Amino acid sequence: QVQLVESGGGLVQAGGSLRLSCAASGRTFSIATMGWFRQAPGKEREFVAVIRRSDGTTYYSDSVKGRFTISRDNAKNTVYLQMNSLKPEDTAVYYCAADREWFLITYTNAYEYWGQGTQVTVSS
Repeated sequence: QVQLVESGGGLVQAGGSLRLSCAASGRTFSIATMGWFRQAPGKEREFVAVIRRSDGTTYYSDSVKGRFTISRDNAKNTVYLQMNSLKPEDTAVYYCAADREWFLITYTNAYEYWGQGTQVTVSS
């Protein structure tokens, strides 16, 4: 099993920045892919960014490309999401996800492990 714990959410003004962290524990050696998703009130959970642990390959949704950066520290079993130029529409609960494969990486159903989520609120 793998456990994921997110941190770093909060309230920020539009144009500001936040950095989210996701710490993995348990059978972390089995993880190939770690990603971030978000869910706003009344909306479905959506893909934000993903990183492949082996070589750092990344992929972003169009809505965050150029503003958000995903990175990893394999020694700490931690993935980060640096969020800059935040907009009110970025307001959501952000979830960390992990899986043993790099496959269908933008789909929520492709991920086996999930964190509890952290709230990000961007005020206008």
